[in-house]
Amino acid sequence: MRAIVQDRYGSPDVLTAAVIDRPEPGAHDVLLRVRAAGLDRGTWHLMTGKPYLMRVIGFGFRRPKNRVPGLDVAGTVAAVGPAVTRFAVGDEVYGVARGSYAEYAAAHEDKLAHKPANISFEQAAVVPVSGLIAQRGLVDVGKLQAGQKVLITGASGGVGSYAVQLAKALGAEVTAVSSAGKADLVRSLGADHIVDYTREDFADGSHRYDLILDIAGNPSLARLRRALTPHGAAVILGGEQGGRVTGGFGRTLRAPLLSPFVGQRLTMVTANENGRDLERLTAFIEAGQVTPHVDRAYPLDQVPEAMARLVAGDVRGKVAISI
Repeated sequence: MRAIVQDRYGSPDVLTAAVIDRPEPGAHDVLLRVRAAGLDRGTWHLMTGKPYLMRVIGFGFRRPKNRVPGLDVAGTVAAVGPAVTRFAVGDEVYGVARGSYAEYAAAHEDKLAHKPANISFEQAAVVPVSGLIAQRGLVDVGKLQAGQKVLITGASGGVGSYAVQLAKALGAEVTAVSSAGKADLVRSLGADHIVDYTREDFADGSHRYDLILDIAGNPSLARLRRALTPHGAAVILGGEQGGRVTGGFGRTLRAPLLSPFVGQRLTMVTANENGRDLERLTAFIEAGQVTPHVDRAYPLDQVPEAMARLVAGDVRGKVAISI
C-alpha cells in the first residue's frame, strides 16, 4: 500500500511517501480502507518528538515508535479480526487509528464508530481527535450546564471549532477568543461574543465566566482565575509555548495542584479515544448541531505541505487528507 512514513523526528520534510506492507489486524482490530485522514496538533507533536516528555513516556526515544503517522481516520471496513463484534466488512466508520496516513490502517474496534450519514469522509476524518477532546473538556470535565457563560480560547482552531458548536448545542452563552481575521468563521460556528486577542484582554475584569476552556495562548493560571466567577472552572486543553522538555504541560500540571487552595476549580483534560464517546458526537452531527469545518483537503503525497500550513497557523478549522 501507499503510505506516508517517518523514520526520524523533525520538521515536515521528514514525512515521505513510500510503498509498505499493509497492516495485519489483530483479534479485536478492524482493517480499514482509508478514505480520508485528519491533521491535528497531536500528529505534529509526534512528528517533532517535542516536548521530550513524549519520548520518555513511550512514543519512541530516538525515532517514532509508529513509523506511519496519522491518528484521525474515516473509511470502509475491509476486514475484521475474529473477536470483533461491532462492525462488519463494508461498514463506513470513523475514529482513531495509529498510522492513518496510508491506504489501509488497523484500529481497535473500541476506538471506532459508524460514520454519520450526513457528512463526507473528509468531514468525518477531522472529527475524532479534536471533537472528542472538546466534548470531554466541556461535558465530562467542565460539567457544562445550560445557561452558563463559557469562554473558549483558540476558538477558530480544530478543537475550538467543535467546542464553540458543542457549547451552543448544550445551551451556553459562548464567548470566543480569536483573531479578527478568523472572526467570521467563529461567528458562523455560533459564538455569541468574540474577543480579538490582538486588541483585547479576556482577563481585564470586565467579564466573568462560569467555565473557561483554555485551548490556545498559554495564559497564566492567574489570568484564567481573573476571568472566572468565584466558583467557576478552568479546563486546560493546550499550551504550545512551553519549553522543549515538558512543553505546555508544566502549567497544565500546576493547575490541579493549586485548585484545592482556591475557590475556583482549575483542572486539565486528556484525550480519550473511545468509540462510545464518538457515538455521542455522532448524535450532535446527525442532528445538525455540529458540523465539521474542513479548511482544505490535501492528497496523501502532500501531507508535508499540509503539516507546514498547520504549523504556520493558517488553518481555519481542520485540514483533511484525501486518500
